[in-house]
Amino acid sequence: MKIKEIYNLAINQGIKNDFRGEEEIKTMLKRLKERYEKMGKEEKEEYDKERLVNPFSDTRILFGDPEKKIKKIMVGIDIDGEEMLLANEIGDIDLVISHHPRGAGLAGLDDVMRLQIDLMHMYGVPINVAEKLIKKRIQEVSRGVSPANHNRVVDMARHLEIPLMCVHTPCDNLAAQFIDKKIKKDKPVFVDDIIKSLKEVEEYKEAIKIGAGPQIFAGGKENRAGKIVITEMTGGTEGSSEIYDKLSRAGVGTVIGMHISEKNREEAEKAHINVVIAGHISSDAIGVNLFLDEIEKKEIDIITCSGLKRVKR
Repeated sequence: MKIKEIYNLAINQGIKNDFRGEEEIKTMLKRLKERYEKMGKEEKEEYDKERLVNPFSDTRILFGDPEKKIKKIMVGIDIDGEEMLLANEIGDIDLVISHHPRGAGLAGLDDVMRLQIDLMHMYGVPINVAEKLIKKRIQEVSRGVSPANHNRVVDMARHLEIPLMCVHTPCDNLAAQFIDKKIKKDKPVFVDDIIKSLKEVEEYKEAIKIGAGPQIFAGGKENRAGKIVITEMTGGTEGSSEIYDKLSRAGVGTVIGMHISEKNREEAEKAHINVVIAGHISSDAIGVNLFLDEIEKKEIDIITCSGLKRVKR
């Protein structure tokens, strides 16, 4: 298997498990191509052309020859300099994969948040309201990531001559779909029933051992769950704090997410929405493990690090 084949597999899995549906993504890419064709020469030269075929700007080959054949990979939730040195020390690592975006993938984190607009609309928030609130949050995230040292670990990979890739939203889509299907199957009535359902998942069982298991952040375990939505598991990063009131008006009773800021938690409380936080790294691990299940079919050796424990399904 070549690096580019793993990259294409990530994109295909991301599209297949995207809540927007494959047809909507095709339409979105078509609109981007039409917009690109209308650009001037200088604007075209500066444009990230990968966005014309890959709808996930936080998923990129950061360093390495896409044609290189792969036998062994090292995968972690976060890959920084320490992990690259570990890969070098282990030796014979053909590719390192980070879940959280690095390099150009981090610079493009804000763009994938547009997924949240369609997700909110799917859950009953008017599209014009979702667009206004999420676009405001997108701008905040864009400004937030702009001062980051984006290429720090990419430079390390280059010096060590170890190929590096990041796969973010495709894995988050896999995790969100996995949890959505489980919750729909289990049909929890009370908030505590949601916690019980999540605790049956192997990655969350592991998280419980270190005190990082699923928790109720807003509401109480005896509260009725009502309409349950998965809004904080994919779409780049945390959404707008103003969206909870709109979700409440749309009939949402409980939100399940990976993580939540105190500001957003307070707004959820005001909107009388229960918030269940499944866990950040453990939820990430679900998506990455599901992706690795596909890679392993190609007889690739996998070494895990940085908060990731391999769970096969």
